[in-house]
Amino acid sequence: MPRILVVGSANMDLVVRAPRMPVGGETIMGRDFSTVRGGKGANQAIACARMGAEVWMLGCVGCDAFGDALVAGLESDGVRCDLMRQHPTTPSGIAIIIIDAEGENSIVVATGANAELTAEDVARVEDLGRFDAVLTQLEAPLDAVQATLARARETGVLSILDAGPPSAEASVLLGEPDVLSPNETEAKALLGVPVTETVEPEEAADQLVARGARSVVLKLGAEGALVAGPECQEPVPAFRVDPVDTTGAGDAFTAALAVSLARGESLVRATTIGAAAGALAATVFGAAPSMPTAEAVERFMRERGHSHP
Repeated sequence: MPRILVVGSANMDLVVRAPRMPVGGETIMGRDFSTVRGGKGANQAIACARMGAEVWMLGCVGCDAFGDALVAGLESDGVRCDLMRQHPTTPSGIAIIIIDAEGENSIVVATGANAELTAEDVARVEDLGRFDAVLTQLEAPLDAVQATLARARETGVLSILDAGPPSAEASVLLGEPDVLSPNETEAKALLGVPVTETVEPEEAADQLVARGARSVVLKLGAEGALVAGPECQEPVPAFRVDPVDTTGAGDAFTAALAVSLARGESLVRATTIGAAAGALAATVFGAAPSMPTAEAVERFMRERGHSHP
């Protein structure tokens, strides 16, 4: 079992299903409402555990009902929470999510206690070298992410940065992780390109590598992914599914990528496994509940004609 440290966010997702996304100033009637555990860090921690890793999570939640539920939920999924901190005055983070009839989502995040995670919290993690990989995202404060990646590099631990949500300020981190994994919108933000401007995936990956990224796994949604390094690019096809809710698909992808790399898989092979995990996650409602198990991913890949170790 590879040991993975996930540094990042834990939110309670407040989810509304609607026939379509509202436009500015418009009120529409949704079909139902639910609260679902989420946050990119927590989602990825759960997904790593379900993919067969031994997982620790470092993050911050509030001393409130949401915080208690988030920690209890992580522990119920086998994630070690002794590094988690509950802030005495700042409430837990939430995300307000609208899901349309096609399964696409629109999300607004209120960071809450996630913003209280600091570089000092990262420094307090003892013996970082005991981990096989460190996985972090941009829902955590930039100084905590930077400290995580710097410590991983100092100790020789494999590091993966999921570059979401989009952040132009995070361009200072381009050369820090062993593997940088943005989606197309996040890649534009890192490159300082307006979201309305079209950039071909191959060009975006090339630019990220030219600006210091060591390896890039560019997530392309229904089009799969693109793996890029200083001397190569290789597309990884998508696994076709009928999506129900794409909210956690990127997190499942990145977690499966991290676990596979920690097990010694090649970057292309790990990306293929990540694509399978992301596709499976899109077929289940909710973020944390949609994170697939290793057995489910293996079965899914076998059914689609892909071997799995």
